[in-house]
Amino acid sequence: MPDIAQHTLATDTMGMSFDPRIGQIASFVVDDNAQQIAPLHRAPWVDTDTDLPADAPPHLTLLGGDFFCAPFGGREGGSPQHGWSANAPWTLDTAAQTHLTATLSHPVCGATLTKDLRLHPGHPFVYQRHTFAGGAGRIPVANHANVAVPNGALIRTSPKRLWITPEDPQESDPTRGRSILRYPASSTDPTRFPGTNGPIDLTRYPFGPRHEDFVAALDPPAATLGWTAITRPVEGDLFLSLKHAAYLPMTMLWHSNGGRDYAPWSGRHKGCLGVEEGAAGSVLGHGPAADAALTLQPGGETSVTHAIGAIAWPSGSAVADIALDHDTLTLTITGTCGTTRQLPFDAGWLGL
Repeated sequence: MPDIAQHTLATDTMGMSFDPRIGQIASFVVDDNAQQIAPLHRAPWVDTDTDLPADAPPHLTLLGGDFFCAPFGGREGGSPQHGWSANAPWTLDTAAQTHLTATLSHPVCGATLTKDLRLHPGHPFVYQRHTFAGGAGRIPVANHANVAVPNGALIRTSPKRLWITPEDPQESDPTRGRSILRYPASSTDPTRFPGTNGPIDLTRYPFGPRHEDFVAALDPPAATLGWTAITRPVEGDLFLSLKHAAYLPMTMLWHSNGGRDYAPWSGRHKGCLGVEEGAAGSVLGHGPAADAALTLQPGGETSVTHAIGAIAWPSGSAVADIALDHDTLTLTITGTCGTTRQLPFDAGWLGL
């Protein structure tokens, strides 16, 4: 792909790099308790001399970081997988030290799509908003963060009503790769999800050697604050993903751990956990969230907000709870070992 200059945002506590080639948060680094925390994954072939298949879509060529998918998991108007939002250039409209706005170069379902990224001084989060102006119909959407977990991780989420896999596995041809969850399958207990050789614990990464799997978790209908917390015990830190569950009622987890043997994966794409917050029931094709999607407004605007961040977490424990205090605008994170952290948080950004 053409080499286009990235734009950097920075505050006293963190920095972020934006790649306009596909509208990607290429990386962010948080300075917390004398730790430099850089939790986002980068595929081993990105910006190298590795030959990629001629038909490799841009989001695969630059795989890593965090990008926005519309339609998530699908194609629209001849777009590559995950839509033009993850595969076409974005034009910077405004750019300052702590925020930027950009516009996608290609319409999505007839809508103009803009991106708003912001950092707040003292906050360990990147706040993002995607706004569709016009357009028509219903479209599956998701934020697609790729978390680097080369040394394993503990996965915890806000309460979910169901964990569920799609109709088809990520890899079904054993000459090309392997999936080890059952497809389709479901469970209310993420520690005992149906696997090809018995129950699998979805709360740990990895849950098997050399596998490629995808599972979705559905939020309860009355849920508000939704969160995903990824503890990296060896690194001593914590990745956080926060949303308003009424608008993004699904948390989808992509476990990519050497389970694809063909190019460019070639068995070397390991230690990547996709944390994908969305409204994208079409990727399941069945179950109680099959119709989850974003409804575009002809002549109006429809927005999706989200936040990702990271903090030092030297205890290495899993997260037991994340609670929002609306009066003080803080999040209290509690670990299973009793460790707590209070963080400033812009709850209004998520409409909470």
